[in-house]
Amino acid sequence: MGRDPPAWAPLRRSMFRALWLAQFAGNVGTWAQTVGAQWLMGDLSTSELAVALVQVATTLPVFLLVLPAGSLGDIVDRRRLLLAGQTLMFLGAGTLAALTAAHTITPASLLALIALMGVGQALCVPTFQAIQPELVDRDEIADAALLNGVNFNVARAVGPALGGLLIATVGPAATFALNATSFLAVLAVLVRWRRPQDRRPLGVERLRAAIRAGRRYVGSAPRFATVLVRSALFMVFASGLWALLPALARYQLRLDAGGYGLLLASVGLGAVLGAFGVPRLRERIGTDAVVSWSGFAYAVAMAVTGLTSSTAVAVVALLVTGVAWIAVQATLNASAQVLLPAWTRARALAYFQLVFMGGQALGGLGWGLLADLASLRAAFVVAAAALAAVTAVSMRVLPLGETGVDVSTARHWPEPVAETRPDPTDGPVLVIAEWSVPPENAAAFVRAMRPVGRARRRTGATSWGLYQDVANPTAFVETFTVATWEEHLRQHYERGTAVDGELEAYAYGLTANAGEPHVRHLIRQRGFPQ
Repeated sequence: MGRDPPAWAPLRRSMFRALWLAQFAGNVGTWAQTVGAQWLMGDLSTSELAVALVQVATTLPVFLLVLPAGSLGDIVDRRRLLLAGQTLMFLGAGTLAALTAAHTITPASLLALIALMGVGQALCVPTFQAIQPELVDRDEIADAALLNGVNFNVARAVGPALGGLLIATVGPAATFALNATSFLAVLAVLVRWRRPQDRRPLGVERLRAAIRAGRRYVGSAPRFATVLVRSALFMVFASGLWALLPALARYQLRLDAGGYGLLLASVGLGAVLGAFGVPRLRERIGTDAVVSWSGFAYAVAMAVTGLTSSTAVAVVALLVTGVAWIAVQATLNASAQVLLPAWTRARALAYFQLVFMGGQALGGLGWGLLADLASLRAAFVVAAAALAAVTAVSMRVLPLGETGVDVSTARHWPEPVAETRPDPTDGPVLVIAEWSVPPENAAAFVRAMRPVGRARRRTGATSWGLYQDVANPTAFVETFTVATWEEHLRQHYERGTAVDGELEAYAYGLTANAGEPHVRHLIRQRGFPQ
């Protein structure tokens, strides 16, 4: 028997396969419902603003709630959170179907129910990404991200066409009923999933503290920040294609709804073709080169799409954009996932989603305005040229670098020495580590401690510093503060990673006798200003 193509290997994992198929049904239902909701609003109101508000009601809750939802995904059981989010969306779609079938739906209730479903989507989006490393092996994460991208893009081609067919033959209520049914498929898989229980020695984090911890992590993780910036730069310019494609189909190519569906299907087919080629390409030229050269390919294909008046040429060009889109998005998504430890994966991936959505929104607005002020062709060409330019700059200034770091949980700090038992809410906590460093190692020690300082901030430190004694140049003092004693204990027991331990071990090796530092923990007394 032959081996599965690399990209399809995750489908051999039974739970990943079941969830992937269920999500495909959910994605198709969501896209079909989008068409149904916009069509229904057009029947209920003659206001163009009302139709536009359907999209606002869909995306605004996700934009507003994705960061706290990501934090929830790290502090509660992820399976239960997904069940809650999918249930909310099922109830919203089911109620929408019932009210529409009974002819009692109003513009206000339509928007309210869509917004309710947006809340459910916000709960699910970062957590669905965060569970991928739990479903497949680490070396299959990139292929899993590729398959999830194929899932979304094929559904984007199938869903609107199916929605249009249902509206024409049955009515908008059928699209909402289809979507409700699709959520039942996802719920059935999640109910069957026997996810191992999370190990939290210190119990559940408070939501506000978890959000702050996620923000600190993202701000002190340069590799992950590079992925965010590369994603933002790509999305702002690449989103021009998605924003302008309906106008291109209607006005430049003079296509009807079926023709527009053909264009979307071309992108979806390109994504499927990309699933076969991208893994092999990644093995040959590396992650960074895949993202960069795919960005160039997308830019060229977008320019061709915007300039042509031939449907055949546009279809071929959109096939290329589908391949390039999936290559960039899946590779960046996988890079983000493998860089993040389990304790912060969902909340950090929420920032990835925020960048993705924000880039689409800003780009769509900007390129739409340019098309109105200049022309459709000009907007396509300027967006394509700008994408090519930022890709060229990113290759040199923002390389993705190594993503094979070991972020598995590793407890490498000794038990904190404390004669008293501080209350978990006591703080701030000042941690002082005294190091003795031979003069010949001093410069190397300072360099080695910089990434150690970032690691302290990633795991909870609100400030960090390294000092050298002017009277005894071999004496170095490291200080960092943590908001509470509980946060510091989480640094000891829950947030350490193997790569952080390696950074500290290297610094230890530069000290006198390669020994561990003398550490003290001080807690600010109550009643004194900070």
